[in-house]
Amino acid sequence: MIIVKLGGSVFSDKKGKAENFREKVVRSIAREIGEFYPDEEFIVVHGGGSFGHPEAKKYGIRDGLLGLSGESLFWRKKGFSLTHHAMLRASMKIVEAFIGEGLPAVSVSSSSVFLMDSNRVAYGDVEPVRKLIETGFIPVLFGDVAVDLARGVDILSGDQIVTYLTKLFRPRKVVFLMSVDGIYEGKPGEGTLLFEIPSGEIDGLIERLKKLSGPDGDVTGGIINKLREAKEIARFSEVWFVNGLIPGRLSGAIKGDGFGTRIVP
Repeated sequence: MIIVKLGGSVFSDKKGKAENFREKVVRSIAREIGEFYPDEEFIVVHGGGSFGHPEAKKYGIRDGLLGLSGESLFWRKKGFSLTHHAMLRASMKIVEAFIGEGLPAVSVSSSSVFLMDSNRVAYGDVEPVRKLIETGFIPVLFGDVAVDLARGVDILSGDQIVTYLTKLFRPRKVVFLMSVDGIYEGKPGEGTLLFEIPSGEIDGLIERLKKLSGPDGDVTGGIINKLREAKEIARFSEVWFVNGLIPGRLSGAIKGDGFGTRIVP
């Protein structure tokens, strides 16, 4: 099994018009997956891009529901619903692109699968996902809003979903598709590209990157959170970070001779 995390900056321009979509890019990625499917099983998890992030930020979903009442409570709940609907629209476009390339992708609503507790996944009912895979489908999950047992509501990132699914399904590889060539010692796309990162050195890299980081507008926390999740994922699976905008990078990672960053034990 391969889990592919399709980053929001790959299928859309986060800084562009709301809900812009790079259909040609997604179709290219689908064709690469098609080189290995159905001999290889796949799960796809995508981010928010220009779909979910603007609504989540506007309505402050990260702040939860505690202490709210009246109009302010309704405002936050409205934002929860609108963010979810934006993610459904993104998922629909991705699934349609996959189907257009002959792949039986099917959208699975993450907010109906997962419960959170203090910004971590507390529970996920993944049996429907398992049955979809056994039936020959490619489940497509996505970063979403979710009920949080401690805070009322929160943002569930696609990276958190990938970590949870990895622990349960133990895929042989997890491939993160990004808009840059991998993980850098420095700002993404500007510093030195790291071709291999020992999992034991991730914490040190995170501390160095924190000193360079500023607000990036990504409510899921950007590259630092990806590295935190990757450290956990690497306990169970081989992890790659590659450029999803360049054809061949995904298939290279799947074959094991890709250009990008590999997390090593």
